[in-house]
Amino acid sequence: MKNHPLRIIPLGGLGEVGANMMVYEYDNQLLVVDTGLMFPENDMLGIDYIIPDISYLTARRDKVKGIIITHGHEDHTGAIRHVLEEISAPIYSTPLTQGMLEVKLARSGMAQRAHLETIRAGDNRKIGPFSVDFFHVCHSIPDAVGLGIDSPAGLIVHTGDYKFDHTPVDNWPTDYAKLAEFQRRGVLALLADSTNSERAGWTPSERVIDSAFDKVFREAKGRIIIASFASLISRMQQVAEVAQRYGRKMAFAGTSMVDNEKIARKLNYLDIPENTIISLDEALNRKDRDVVIMCTGSQGEPTSILGKLSTGSHRIFDIKVGDTVVLSSHPIPGNEENVYRTINRLFERGANVIYESIAPVHVSGHASQEEMKLMMHLTQPKYFVPIHGELRQLKRHAALAAEVGIPQENIAVVLNGQPVEFFEGKMKLGKIVPTSYVFVDGSGVGNVGPDVMHEREELSQEGIMIVNLGVDKFTGKLSRPPEITSRGFIATNGSTNLVDGLRKRISETAVRSNGSLQKDVEQVVGNYLYSETHRRPIIIVNTFKA
Repeated sequence: MKNHPLRIIPLGGLGEVGANMMVYEYDNQLLVVDTGLMFPENDMLGIDYIIPDISYLTARRDKVKGIIITHGHEDHTGAIRHVLEEISAPIYSTPLTQGMLEVKLARSGMAQRAHLETIRAGDNRKIGPFSVDFFHVCHSIPDAVGLGIDSPAGLIVHTGDYKFDHTPVDNWPTDYAKLAEFQRRGVLALLADSTNSERAGWTPSERVIDSAFDKVFREAKGRIIIASFASLISRMQQVAEVAQRYGRKMAFAGTSMVDNEKIARKLNYLDIPENTIISLDEALNRKDRDVVIMCTGSQGEPTSILGKLSTGSHRIFDIKVGDTVVLSSHPIPGNEENVYRTINRLFERGANVIYESIAPVHVSGHASQEEMKLMMHLTQPKYFVPIHGELRQLKRHAALAAEVGIPQENIAVVLNGQPVEFFEGKMKLGKIVPTSYVFVDGSGVGNVGPDVMHEREELSQEGIMIVNLGVDKFTGKLSRPPEITSRGFIATNGSTNLVDGLRKRISETAVRSNGSLQKDVEQVVGNYLYSETHRRPIIIVNTFKA
């Protein structure tokens, strides 16, 4: 095969937490790794989630040879249906990840369009010009894999999300031997997860949670409600084991939680006796001390089970005084405010709330600094590219690479849209490709852009003032007093000095106006409101014949 450069193009996940998507390109043939979403930040009003800009892929849709999903978390799978709406290519994933993808695609009516290929850790697949080795990595979900992506340009190790856990819940540690094999073959470049690059030391094992859960179950007198990610299968196993120890029955609440539990049990990733699991209805009719309920909502999402429980708006059950609620997760960046608001509301409703800050009820699924150094030592890459993280995290990971001896000129810190190219063993940066946030708002994908987001922010901060003017169709002058309505600015019902003064100035302006009534009134209203309130609401002036 004629030599070509290997291009690695990040479309998501570099410079942000979430929306992970990487493209490997050789000889005009593309391999996509992960199709994730990102949760919106607090100032992204009304946005459900954010997906990568896949315009680079859609322009080359016939060149996409395959899509690999490294594991089942939303930040790696959440955009899959949007990608499949534009691109038809085989999707390679492990059995558990594939089961979760099947449910996700069925909900969106995309199941028939998906060509799912099952792979297992230890497998090798030829995908276009790439030879891909799949190797097992520990993470906070079973069946996660990293990738050894070989091409005529060299071998790339793409870690995915990983940690080195010597005592994982499923007794399946990261594949050290495969990493050592890659080192013997010669690793051109390592692309490694940077999420915890600012955390010194080692990430604790999932097993440390067992003692914290044991203490919760030993001391709780009433119901125990544990909120976690729906995809955190290992946490389900840990809760089931301690529930059996203390004679409690276990129920699941939340569609995604129930679906994932069923898939994991069907594929034998969960080992829970049949008589331990009961329905939510049955759990609510048993004595409080005899049940534990696992539910969604650990990120404080208002529409989740826990979010509704915190506000008393769940249609089936409510928080009772004496309930113990455990948030077994870490707030995703941007979600901290929602999480702490939910915790406070749960306390107000009489629950005893236990969360990461006060008890070890959650550990990260990502490598910390010493594990990152170990990954570099095991693979001995010539070049290093930190991935998965905000810029500060990528920079810190790059500094760690320099500390273990990788030359500074062989380290590339890049953001979304910046290709890294390898040709004849040399690395260089390529021409930037267009990338941007694609906002998903209800059924709209990409319909909301920066201008709309700016307008929403203005509305949230200053409100809106609407002025309706009835105009005589013969004279063009006002035929009735102006109708003034406000939302999020001031109360306009009744008579106030501000509203009366505003009506007076609008009427005076209408008398003087000569053909540009709407524009003149808008300017007068804006100037008057700012002079009286020092605020600038959005102003809309409508005219109608009357």
